Amino acid sequence: MSQLIFVVEDAPEGGFTARALGASIFTEADTFAELHGKIRDAVRCHFDEGHSPTIVRLHHVREEIIAR
Repeated sequence: MSQLIFVVEDAPEGGFTARALGASIFTEADTFAELHGKIRDAVRCHFDEGHSPTIVRLHHVREEIIAR
C-alpha cells in the first residue's frame, strides 16, 4: 500500500476523529496538531515494519448548516 487516506471529522463533543479508508484504523484527538501524532502512531501500530504506506492523506470533512 503506497498511500492511506483518513477521513477527519469534527467530533460532536469537540476535537476531531479520524478513520482510515481501507484499513481498520480509528483515532481521535482534542487538537488537529495532536491528531497528526495520533494518526502516525496508529499507522505504525497497524502495519508491520516495511509495509506501512509512504503517504498518509487527511481529508477533513466539515458539515455546516446555513440558515435561510
